[in-house]
Amino acid sequence: MMYDFNADEIFEIAEQLERNGAKFYRTAAEAVTDQKASEFLRKLAAMEDDHEKTFAQMRKQLGAGEKAATVFDPEGDAVGYLRALADTRVFFEKKIDTGSMVSILKDAITAEKDSIVFYLGMRDAVPENLGRSRLDGIIKEEMGHIRLLSKELSAQKK
Repeated sequence: MMYDFNADEIFEIAEQLERNGAKFYRTAAEAVTDQKASEFLRKLAAMEDDHEKTFAQMRKQLGAGEKAATVFDPEGDAVGYLRALADTRVFFEKKIDTGSMVSILKDAITAEKDSIVFYLGMRDAVPENLGRSRLDGIIKEEMGHIRLLSKELSAQKK
C-alpha cells in the first residue's frame, strides 16, 4: 500500500532524527579523550537539540490542512513505518568508531547525508497541499550541518 504523508508526520520524524543525532554526538563526545574534540561534538549535540526545537516550532505553525490524515490509518502504521526507517537508517544506534575525530566526522557526514536523502524522498511523498514546501526548511538545516562537519573534517586532515 502506498501512503502519502503530511508535513506534520514528517516533522515528527524530523524531531526524532534530531534526538538521534544529539545522542550520537554526545556518545562520541564522551568517548573521545581530546577536550577540544569533545567540546566540538557537544556543540554539535546542542545544535541538534536546537534543530529539534526549530522543527517542533515549525510543526506547531502547520495549518490544519498540513496535518490532515491522508489515509485511514487507525493503528498509525504509516508514521510507525517512518519512525522505523528513521531509527534504522539515520543516526541509528551503531558502534561509533571513536579511534579518531576524522572517523567520527565521516560517520556524522554520512548520517547527515542519509537524513537529507530521507527528507528528499519524503518530500516527494508529501502532496503540496499537505505541506511539501515546508520540508525545504528541514533540508536546508541538514545541509548546514554537512557544511560545518566538512569544514571541521578538512581542518582535522591538515
